[in-house]
Amino acid sequence: MRAVVQRVDGAKVVVAGETVGEIVGEGLCVLVGVTHDDTPEKAAQLARKLWSVRILEAEKSCSDVNAPLLVISQFTLYGDARKGRRPTWNAAAPGPVAEPLVGEVVAQLRGLGARVETGRFGADMRVSLTNHGPFTVIVEV
Repeated sequence: MRAVVQRVDGAKVVVAGETVGEIVGEGLCVLVGVTHDDTPEKAAQLARKLWSVRILEAEKSCSDVNAPLLVISQFTLYGDARKGRRPTWNAAAPGPVAEPLVGEVVAQLRGLGARVETGRFGADMRVSLTNHGPFTVIVEV
């Protein structure tokens, strides 16, 4: 699994004019990509990392300050644009594999005590956020 993690001062996801997920104030906006060999164990590992990584203000983690997370599935994180002019998506897991694993990341985070908002899997989403820093890291498990 691969995640692009941004420290934010608020973020939201809108689908067809409706806000489907939103966090207010300090937290993390997390784009999650799934590849073919990912497992529920990797989803749990990613959730633990997201909950405990110390990238918020004053080197705090979400678990330290009960900061919320906005988790959004994004298959394009496994796109490959090294050849030609059109990316390939061969490394991205298909929806029936990816959707439950992204759901497992969310469930594991909630099980750890996190406040989690989400996007809508497979939808045409509009994501807006205020990146605090800017601060963006890539996490792979």
